[in-house]
Order: sequence, then structure tokens, then C-alpha cells
Amino acid sequence: MATVGFREWLAVGRAIAERKLLRYEEGARLTDRFEQRLADRIGARHVLTVTSGTNALICALAATGVGPGDEVLVPAYTWMATAAAPVMVGAVPVLVDIDESLTIDPKDIERKITPYTRAIIPVHMGNVPCDMDAIMRIADKHGLLVIEDACQAVGVRYKDRHCGAIGQAGALSFNRYKNINIGEGGAVITSDDRIFRRARNYHDLGTWVRGHNEEPGEQLFVGTNMRATEIEGAMLGVQLSKLGPMLKRLRKRRDMFASVLGKSSRFRISPHHDEANAVGLSVIFDRREEAIAFAKRRGVSRLQANSKHVYTNWKPILDKRTFHPALNPWTWAKREIDYDIDCCARTLDILDRTCHIALGHRFPMPAMRLLAHSHVR
Repeated sequence: MATVGFREWLAVGRAIAERKLLRYEEGARLTDRFEQRLADRIGARHVLTVTSGTNALICALAATGVGPGDEVLVPAYTWMATAAAPVMVGAVPVLVDIDESLTIDPKDIERKITPYTRAIIPVHMGNVPCDMDAIMRIADKHGLLVIEDACQAVGVRYKDRHCGAIGQAGALSFNRYKNINIGEGGAVITSDDRIFRRARNYHDLGTWVRGHNEEPGEQLFVGTNMRATEIEGAMLGVQLSKLGPMLKRLRKRRDMFASVLGKSSRFRISPHHDEANAVGLSVIFDRREEAIAFAKRRGVSRLQANSKHVYTNWKPILDKRTFHPALNPWTWAKREIDYDIDCCARTLDILDRTCHIALGHRFPMPAMRLLAHSHVR
């Protein structure tokens, strides 16, 4: 995760001193400035700051028109927000297996598409990008939307583009565990002008008084309140400056770990869809017992042990339960959708045998090199 320190404290102090805390208040500029800098960095036309990564996903789905009766394909390995976001706009999630890269399996995407599928949400888990070339080909073939969940991959590149800026829309998170950290926050990314206008409308109930000069014929609809504050904008501006150096450190450490571990026949490094830009690392074993043993080492964790990211623990989704039965999207679905506990057995098997290796970007390279060599002894 990114660190927070004196520079953020100073930026927040300046925002308070200026007494412009509402982002749409006259004279407020910090959030606007951050959005433009981030858009320029990732190559998107628009960035819209919201209050969380979850809300960024919900807002992106609403902006792209996903709703009741639609099915949305989501990976079985992710934070539950990826599956919950479709529910919040009236659609239903359909679980898709991951492959050994720990990202959504394009082959299983093809198997899970039905006449009611409207969108795919690929998740770039743990700074590891999905196979976006394959996913975009599938989406184009079937006329599907792609809303990228890049909450765990802010600033990460996939070949010549940035995660989150490849599909029709993307979502970022600025939670304390993410690459940009302000405690909680998020953003919607898109290069589609209409999707941006709809996202801006949805995230701000009062958009009609903001002077946004919507396009003629673009009708306003009832939205909600996901607006960021200038305090968040101040912190985000500082954090964005730290993003590049942090990812550079992660890339160097990833290359070093991969080189050291690659010399041992005991390890098989998980496949990656863009090795040149890789900033995340995991290893996969043939047997779960090997993974359990390796996970006892410092800086290593077995993915199955982090159960909150595994679909089998998403009880509200598995039970298809919402806060009010009359607003339950599964009752509006055009077919029966069940979530058997073994519906994504391949995902469970892969997670059972895979270990994540922390790259320690805040630690000196010599210390991390010693740690890497200790893993092969």
C-alpha cells in the first residue's frame, strides 16, 4: 500500500485554510486538478472522483446503462464489491473461473455468456492485469460492455495502456490498502463523453445546479451522492506524485524475485499477461501441501487463506439476499441463477496451491534480495 505522511498533512491543511471544502464550490480546484493529472497519466479522457472503489463500480455500471434483467460476468476471486455492484443497479452477477494468472479466464467467459449477458467486469487482482486483448475480442464479438475493476491496480500498465482505461469504463480504489491511499475513495475512468456525463449525473443528485452544461437532449435522471471533497482532492494530488516511484520500486523487486526464484525447480511463477510491466508476483505449486509449507515463510501468504476474496465466502451473494425482497434483482432475472459452492471449483484449486509474495517496496533492495535467496534454500 502507499504511505501517507507529512506531505498529505500539509496539503490537507492548505485545503482547510482556503475554506473551500466542497468540490463544486466556487474557487475549489484541488479535485479537478487531480482528475486532470490522473487522466493525462493513464490516457483517459475523463476521471470522476467518488467516495469508494465500490461506488466507482456502481457508478460505472449505471453510467453504461446496465440494469434489471442483465447478467454481468465477474471473477470468482475478487473483493465481493465486484459482485455486489451489479446487484446495486438491478443486475445479477454470474461467477466466472480464474486461470493460473489469478485473473478472469477468457475461456470460461465464453462458456458463461448467455443471451442476457450485458457486461464483463475483469478484475486486475493484486496489481496483475487481466488478458485484456482476449477479453476485448470476446466483448466485441458478443457486443458486451467491459467495465474494468482496476481497484487493486491503480497506475499499472497492460502493454501500451493502463489498467482501467481499456474498456468502456473503469473503476479505481483509493482505499488504504491500494496504490493510491487516502483511507477511502475511488474514481470512474472513461473516454466516452456520454458515459462520463451519465456518471457525473449519477454520482451527484444536485448535478442540475452545478453548471455542467450537459449536451442538448441528454436528460437528467435521479442520482445519489458519491461526491468527493477538496480534502480528498488535496490528499490525492500528493499521492499521485508518489505513484510512479512506488510502482518503479515494485517492478525492480518483482524482477529480482522472479530471477532468484526462477533458478529453483521448486517454484513455478504464476503466468503474467505483461511481464515487462509486472509489479505483482505469486508462485503456484502442484500440491496444496507445498503451498501451505511455503506460506510459513516471511512475506509469503497462501491465497486460499485470505478467504474474503473467495466467492465461497460471499454469503449475501450466494444466498441472493438484498435489504428488501421487492428490490431483489434475482427475481427480475430472465433465468434461474444459482451459486453452487463448487460452481468455480477450478478457482478454488488454483487458490489452494498459490502463494503471493510481498515485494516490500518500502524496504531496501539488499534486504529484499536476501529474503528472496532465503526462499530457495
